[in-house]
Amino acid sequence: MFFFLLFGLTECCLLFVMAYDRYVAICKSLQYTVKMNQKVCTQMAAFSWTIGILVAFGQTISMFTLPYCGSNRIKRFFCDISLLLRLASTDTYRNEVSVATVTIVFILVPYLLILLSYIFIISTVLRMPSVESQCKAFSTCSSNLIIVSVFYGTIIFTYVRPKTMHSPDGDRLLSLMYTIVTPSVNPIVYSLRNKEV
Repeated sequence: MFFFLLFGLTECCLLFVMAYDRYVAICKSLQYTVKMNQKVCTQMAAFSWTIGILVAFGQTISMFTLPYCGSNRIKRFFCDISLLLRLASTDTYRNEVSVATVTIVFILVPYLLILLSYIFIISTVLRMPSVESQCKAFSTCSSNLIIVSVFYGTIIFTYVRPKTMHSPDGDRLLSLMYTIVTPSVNPIVYSLRNKEV
């Protein structure tokens, strides 16, 4: 559970950092080397990993201090917090509030900031005079936009859809999408822009 949360939360933060990088590259291109120097990039990456570690550690500790009795079998490939909360044999209101807060602050807020950055990027690109520069700017963002769409799309579809649409096999397949497929596809998608590849 710790590693699932760590990598998921860190991915959300890193996707935002990458979207911010694309925003600065396109909307503030003359200031790019100042705003996105090596030190800033290292700090943003370290901040993303620190948030992931701290929040994952806190959530994991809070889940495994709950009392569990009865069937403790989870039909998934990993321990999902929502499933563990259902198995707990005590009042989980505080844990649910904690999970909701983490979801809003560390998953929803970065997603909204990514969307906002792409709104600014698209409006800037559409104001560019030549079609060639528009195509170049869109190609700069395409890889990040593909990964954001796949990652957040599967998460939203998994956790936001009505309970009547849930099936154990479907949930397992969707969980594979954002835990295995998206991170595995990342290097391929980002490598496509590399001229040597």
